[in-house]
Amino acid sequence: MSELARTVLEPRSLTRPGRTVAWWQRRSTRRAIFRVLATIIVALGAIAVLFPVAFMISTSLKTTDQTAAIPIIWVPIPPQWNNFVDALTTEDFALYFRNTTIITVGSLIGTVLSASLAAYGFARLRAPGRNLLFILVLSTLMLPSPVTIIPRFVLFTKLGWVNTFLPLIVPAWFGGGAFNIFLLRQFFMGVPREMDEAARIDGAGYFQIFWRILVPLSLPALGIVCIFHFFFAWNDFFEPLIYLNNNNVWTVAIGLAGFTAAYGGTAWNLLMAASLVAMLPCIVLFFVAQRYFVQGVVISGVKG
Repeated sequence: MSELARTVLEPRSLTRPGRTVAWWQRRSTRRAIFRVLATIIVALGAIAVLFPVAFMISTSLKTTDQTAAIPIIWVPIPPQWNNFVDALTTEDFALYFRNTTIITVGSLIGTVLSASLAAYGFARLRAPGRNLLFILVLSTLMLPSPVTIIPRFVLFTKLGWVNTFLPLIVPAWFGGGAFNIFLLRQFFMGVPREMDEAARIDGAGYFQIFWRILVPLSLPALGIVCIFHFFFAWNDFFEPLIYLNNNNVWTVAIGLAGFTAAYGGTAWNLLMAASLVAMLPCIVLFFVAQRYFVQGVVISGVKG
């Protein structure tokens, strides 16, 4: 075989003879370094996020004197487990949990139903000015809630709804929020219209198409709306503070504020213990449905 043929047919070496590649230039080494750096960054972020939770747990197990100790006592010995009992019995938290559950569930059902129906109309029904109306709905996202609190309070006062759960439940049944409508509309638009046309050929109406086709296919998106609204309604402090003036209708968020003292002397250990118990429903819901949070980013950012 000639020298020219040997040069063409034989595979060439990727590196020149006698040349060595430095260890930091190897692809496997660069990947390992990147993974180590990414792990360190994620670990630092997790520590920053979990630090307040660790401080809350530590404070909830301290005595009153230990909460003001310097340096901070991170592991109280012995732990004061009776703080949880004292915190939940100092205020009527059984009543507050019941009130919060009624408000959260009532507004949650209204939000899911009204937001899904409104989103179905924007995504599937054709009407003049539909896009303009949708833009107007989205523009309400730029309107802060405190701007409308005074006219709403005057309206609910005229209706006699103050000191009842109605101001916190009824508005959720009329629209469900612009963000929820936008989220569900984006998901509905990702469902092929051929399914609607096939159902219409079989004699299905608009509501039947919505209930039997879009709702079963949209359970992940509806689950995201449920999760987001549950977190908002359960932790809401501002609106219950405005509308609920009687302690018989207080929510958990307002009950926690009852531990604070105007001129010092706040029982921080009891406040942290009660706050930890109040967080449990949200923590449990997060771990049960955390995969929907990831799907929520995909649905809201890619669909449509």
